[in-house]
Amino acid sequence: MVEEVRNQLFLEQDLSYQKFHSNLCPGITNIIGVRIPKLRKIAQNLLKQDYRIYLEQVENIYYEETMIEGLIIATSKISLEEKFTDLKRFVPKIDNWAICDTVCSSFHFKKEELSKVWNFLKQYQKSKKEFELRFLIVMMMDYFLIEEYQEQVLSIIASISCDYYYTNMAIAWLLSIFYTKNKKRIVLFLEESHLSSFVYQKTIQKILESNRVSKEEKQIIKNVGIKGLEF
Repeated sequence: MVEEVRNQLFLEQDLSYQKFHSNLCPGITNIIGVRIPKLRKIAQNLLKQDYRIYLEQVENIYYEETMIEGLIIATSKISLEEKFTDLKRFVPKIDNWAICDTVCSSFHFKKEELSKVWNFLKQYQKSKKEFELRFLIVMMMDYFLIEEYQEQVLSIIASISCDYYYTNMAIAWLLSIFYTKNKKRIVLFLEESHLSSFVYQKTIQKILESNRVSKEEKQIIKNVGIKGLEF
């Protein structure tokens, strides 16, 4: 099955996309060049078969193989406990932002499942690995910027201190999205927290780039800083 999927990937190869996507993922040299919609289709086709064979045998030689593995786990109709078992094997394999973010955005959780998902994610809070931390942050951004979890999310963000570029960019991304949901709380968080200057500046940059922030707010932030906003 693994060899069949690999052969299919090379049949779907788009060399111009390979070059484009490789430039977006510096240091990742095993990209075949298959677009995401086609990878999702392959994952869905595997889910109609005995996909466990693929999960057990995949060698993760190519970027796309790891992406398909993650997409299968995210979209499979299995219990949360089974999904968590699969994720424990998968998350350490993540070595770039694209696989992390694409897989994270592919889950569909019921509201009543969120507490179990949250408890599962918390194990990555103390991780020392760049993309395990990014996985935690992007999952929180995608599913937990809701009122019941907002303070817990900020508590975890405040506890993460590292020099990893892709981790810190994910923090800035999360905070900028959080700002559009609860501006007053994020302004207060930015004032009180001890974020690195890099994360702080990237957060402001992403807020200014957001289409969900008014031109008036952006102008105030540019002129006097985010502390100049009134609520």
